[in-house]
Amino acid sequence: MTDNPRKKKPAEPPEAEPRTPAQPEPESAKAEPAETGTLEEQLANAKEDAQKYLGNWQRAEADFQNYKRRVEQERSESRRFASAALIINVLPIIDDLERALGSLDARLAGLTWFEGIVLIHRKLLALLDSAGVTPIQTEGQQFDPSIHEAVTHVDGEDGKVLTEVQRGYKLHDRVLRPAMVVVGKGETKEEKEDTKEEKEADSPEGGEKKEEGGESGKKEEGENGGTDYP
Repeated sequence: MTDNPRKKKPAEPPEAEPRTPAQPEPESAKAEPAETGTLEEQLANAKEDAQKYLGNWQRAEADFQNYKRRVEQERSESRRFASAALIINVLPIIDDLERALGSLDARLAGLTWFEGIVLIHRKLLALLDSAGVTPIQTEGQQFDPSIHEAVTHVDGEDGKVLTEVQRGYKLHDRVLRPAMVVVGKGETKEEKEDTKEEKEADSPEGGEKKEEGGESGKKEEGENGGTDYP
């Protein structure tokens, strides 16, 4: 067999497939953890802001309620004491009526004009009472500078109101006019000693002692007078 003049070409190795470069991971996959952290922070911040807004709203609501309560109280006080100025101007008229009635003779009590004045005085007092005006208690009470005004101090029980010079009045719990009074200042030492001596002299025991002393003195004098000396 003759050799084939045409030599077979060696088979070419198969071409290697071209390597494709590694594709980078998508950025969205890398950003997911960061975005998750950001969302959590945003949620925490939103909750914190919500608590802050809630606290501010609650404080504003409380302030508004306090304001409404204060306004209502001021209105109520204004209504209660709206007539205070008028009543203060009426009080001197009542004082004059009381002085006039006190200076009149009791024998005039049956006269018509006298009874008319008394009726006017009673109506004025009833009007004051309906408005919430009450007289201040004075005689026999302990002196209170918030409702009493001391005109003078005289001998008497210390700190006690002895006499009322001018009547005082209160409107509800507010003093319209303090009462003018005379206050006791207590007894002095000399007065206490004099009072003690007077009490001892007036007591029956003191008188008996004096009588016994007088009788014993008389007996001694009689005995001495009847004795004969050598």
